[in-house]
Amino acid sequence: MTDWTKKKYDEYYNSYVPWLEDKYLAWFGENKTSYATKEQLDKTKITGDKNVDALQDGVNSGVTGQLKEGGLLGGVGDLVSKEGVNRAERGDTGLGEKQAIEKGKQEQKGWGDSIPGSSWVTGKK
Repeated sequence: MTDWTKKKYDEYYNSYVPWLEDKYLAWFGENKTSYATKEQLDKTKITGDKNVDALQDGVNSGVTGQLKEGGLLGGVGDLVSKEGVNRAERGDTGLGEKQAIEKGKQEQKGWGDSIPGSSWVTGKK
């Protein structure tokens, strides 16, 4: 019973938490891409001078603002957030079940199996 409970918890967590994160960030006009970019740029302070840091904060805000909702690259930020970041967090490849099975079969082939006309190398027909 605990395995079933853990499996169901993981299924619901992977379904709803990315959605909740997206909704929370949307209240502030952000998406995961703009938020992550802002976090990374905030770590790159060049000097301890407050004037330079203020200038750098302004540039960082301008860059991340382009990835936010309504920014020049807002659509790109939303797309990367939903299709890239959310899938990466869930471990989703974006392939359907049938495609994932086919991909797994292809990865099991030897190096010569995928080369046309390579039956003379592998001995397989």
